[in-house]
Amino acid sequence: MKNIRTGYFMLLGIFMCLIYSCEIQENFEYQDSGSTAKLGVTAWEFIQENDSLVMLEAAITRVGLESIYAAMDSKTFIAPTNNAFNQYLTENAYGSLEEVPVPILRNTLRYHIVDDIVLFTNPDLSESNNPIAYNTENGQIMFLSHNSNYQGLINEGTGKQWTIVTSNLEPTNGAMHVVSSIVYFSAPSNNLNIPDPSVKTDTIYPKHDTYINGGASSGVNYGRDVLMKVKNVTGNGDFDRKAYMMFDLNEFDKEGVITDVRLDMAVSFTAAKGVKMNLFSVADTLWNETSLTFNTATLPAGNPVASLTTTKVSKFAFDVTDFFNALEKRQSVSFVLDGQAGSDETDEFASKETTALKAPMLIATIASGNTSLDLITNSGFSVTSGETYVFSEENIEVDGAAPADIIFTVEQIPQKGWLVRGATILKVGDRLTQLDINSKNLVYISNGSGTEDSLTLSARDRAGASLDPFNIAISIL
Repeated sequence: MKNIRTGYFMLLGIFMCLIYSCEIQENFEYQDSGSTAKLGVTAWEFIQENDSLVMLEAAITRVGLESIYAAMDSKTFIAPTNNAFNQYLTENAYGSLEEVPVPILRNTLRYHIVDDIVLFTNPDLSESNNPIAYNTENGQIMFLSHNSNYQGLINEGTGKQWTIVTSNLEPTNGAMHVVSSIVYFSAPSNNLNIPDPSVKTDTIYPKHDTYINGGASSGVNYGRDVLMKVKNVTGNGDFDRKAYMMFDLNEFDKEGVITDVRLDMAVSFTAAKGVKMNLFSVADTLWNETSLTFNTATLPAGNPVASLTTTKVSKFAFDVTDFFNALEKRQSVSFVLDGQAGSDETDEFASKETTALKAPMLIATIASGNTSLDLITNSGFSVTSGETYVFSEENIEVDGAAPADIIFTVEQIPQKGWLVRGATILKVGDRLTQLDINSKNLVYISNGSGTEDSLTLSARDRAGASLDPFNIAISIL
């Protein structure tokens, strides 16, 4: 298919693979050469004979795409190595390829097939760092380019890019480039962080903050400590620690519409085990930091209002927008921070008593509220059972702000498939933008069941305008 050109490329040096049985290099330095690596076999035959691509072969076989890799069409095949698949399984909590739903795996592989022959010897690919967009087999876009060091790049200038480790292999049915990661498309990032001049922030600090400690210290108060300690252990109450914070939301006093609220907590220490850190709300707003103990505290129950995964960062930021919007009125609220059950994760946060770090703070994003949004298009769509549909503005278009500033919230997920942005399966409460839709960064993947499905989105912009939730109808063929 005709490629969509956005620039030109510099001549890329070529990896020389002169015999059919050559091994794929996991790390590769490009050499300036005019030779090509003609394999003399199809992409499918090469994959079958190469030990570095065993998992790619297994994935292709599992989803039934052998014919496309063997057909004599003009395609470019992006070939992930065994290491790439193992990383993908780990990151997505799959124990094996067999645990990946077939429609999701099929969509992933189809994104790795470009509907054109792309070799970096092509004179059109002359300038460095000027990506050209190509259509992929799953209906999305892949950008191909190289940098000034002659390293081939996939999706340069978008939200996530990758480096090609072996390039310009030439099977008899096209071209092949090898990568050490599973790749995907994410919306271009160039204009996502441009501030809206109509948007400002308002910050408030806790009236009270402390932590409680169980076991032998269950009657001890820590309200004057400069740190709040959190640890959730198994079978040892002496190290059961939870942080408590109380805020008066009436202290938000700037004019405008509050569109987002987050809780920032400065981190003094984190074990960063990659486990959940959960923020709960409790009804008790009568406690005092100078008297609260484990024995007198209201313990958290129910679902958290926000969660994150612990990493080595200087602050934890919890999105509490949904919690704030659900309140009937502004009032005093109490938050409890607790670690994932049984995680033995040690974390320490600055309290308002410290001077070495910033105190906990609730930060509200406040917009003017002077804009309005219109739902221009909501056409619904049809998709073949078990296949993928790529969203565009022809399906969903909201007008009234820049595409990057129109934010959709998933109110209801599909029941007969998955809604996917980039490589993330979206759930209720997740957000995306009109830019995601316009740039083909949002897909629906049918799970192979049913004849109809639907999803529900709401929309707002960063200036405070909003749209009520609306349904998107999906017909499954």
